[in-house]
Amino acid sequence: MADQTTHKSLFKEANNPSNIMPAKLTRDSNLKFRCHPGVSCFTACCGNVNIFLTPYDILRIRRALNLTADEFLLRFTTPVFLEKTDMPGVKIHLDAEGRCPFVTDEGCTIYPHRPTTCRYYPVGMSFFHGAAEEGSGAEEFYFLVKESHCKGHDEAQMMTIREWRQDQGIDESDEMNKEWMELVMRRKSFGLQATLSEPAQKMFFMASTDLDKFRTYVFSPSFLNTYDINEETLNQIREDDVALMKFSFKYLASTLFGVEAVKIKEERLKAKTDELRQKQAESEQTAEQTYQELKAERDRMQSQISQKTKKK
Repeated sequence: MADQTTHKSLFKEANNPSNIMPAKLTRDSNLKFRCHPGVSCFTACCGNVNIFLTPYDILRIRRALNLTADEFLLRFTTPVFLEKTDMPGVKIHLDAEGRCPFVTDEGCTIYPHRPTTCRYYPVGMSFFHGAAEEGSGAEEFYFLVKESHCKGHDEAQMMTIREWRQDQGIDESDEMNKEWMELVMRRKSFGLQATLSEPAQKMFFMASTDLDKFRTYVFSPSFLNTYDINEETLNQIREDDVALMKFSFKYLASTLFGVEAVKIKEERLKAKTDELRQKQAESEQTAEQTYQELKAERDRMQSQISQKTKKK
């Protein structure tokens, strides 16, 4: 079973299984919950919590704050590794009292633009991969998190999880985050025995958190001379941040996992192949030269031994 990290991370007592209700839910299961300023615990779930941000979360929040990626990351986030991976990401940096910097007594100041994690609570989503169903689609299911302090569960409002997703804007978030989450889940599937190189980690971090820097990288001569990107795509990602974000997912899938989503130009491939062949030829030539030198040295030593033996 592979949990979606961004949805689980909000549960501040996630290591305590008593918070997770032992029931497997579907989109048509009923949810009795409502959070509003009238409940006594209002905003209590917004402190002492890890709120990991997806690329779309970052884009949506910093747009609302009218900040560049650099400014937003510096002021409001802390670098971390995503759960059970060596993939670097960010979480919201809590204030001195352990509270989310966007929350006041009146509620969330960025509520229309809040992270995906916050939208899901108190629902969690996971996927189940049957051992005998290799290659089949993963089964999506949900579970309810019921923390002792939360009074939202005592409210009368009843809706299905499908309706909850629509009400909280989760469908849009999940659609935007889908390809990025697939990258994270693919990395998890390799286990800790495999590691990402430092350059790969830096590239993943840049593409996932700072579209400004990623755009500069994409439109650099070295990138454009290497990758085969059509004019329509280039025109889209030059101005459209969402298009650029989705392009970054395809680029990461290609460079990290060999998915043929962003292709290298044929002439670059040929040049690289020729370069490798040249290096191989030079390596073989060096090996042959070393062999001949060692063979000559062996023959010389054998000759010396033979001459000494004859003198005796």
